Amino acid sequence: MSPTSETSITDKKKWYKQFWPWFLITIPVCSMILSFNMLRFAFDGQDAMVVDDYYKQGKAINISLEKIQAARALNIQTELNVTEKDVSLRFISGAPQTGAALRLAFYHVTQAPKDQTIDLFRDAQGIYRGSAENDLTGKWQVALLPHDQVWKVQQTLSFPSNDSIAFNP
Repeated sequence: MSPTSETSITDKKKWYKQFWPWFLITIPVCSMILSFNMLRFAFDGQDAMVVDDYYKQGKAINISLEKIQAARALNIQTELNVTEKDVSLRFISGAPQTGAALRLAFYHVTQAPKDQTIDLFRDAQGIYRGSAENDLTGKWQVALLPHDQVWKVQQTLSFPSNDSIAFNP
């Protein structure tokens, strides 16, 4: 045998220059990184859908039902139009005599940070108008209240809608 045909130990690649050791090390390292991230999300994340004080929430629901009954007693019937960010509300019956501004609250059914409140002001034709800060596309829990919060009209609605929506208690 000639000395050139022999492979010596120094001719072999060192372990850290080969592909397979790094491939085998990468799998557990990636799983550890993902596990630590999942733990961080589990400890830092808050569930906005869970209420800590459910008893007070239940009492608030009863008060809300009384306000809805007050709206029925006043025979409040409205038509709601929502186009992108513009909102208009026309009273068919039970319009407030004072003409004071109304508050229209949009509560997103799954994402609390998207919630927003719009103040509606009456124009010369008696139509209450306002504009939203963000897009109102999607499913919303919509509540209409006067600023003194004597009555309340509430429904679950989906937008966009081409026609006006009967928004009644």
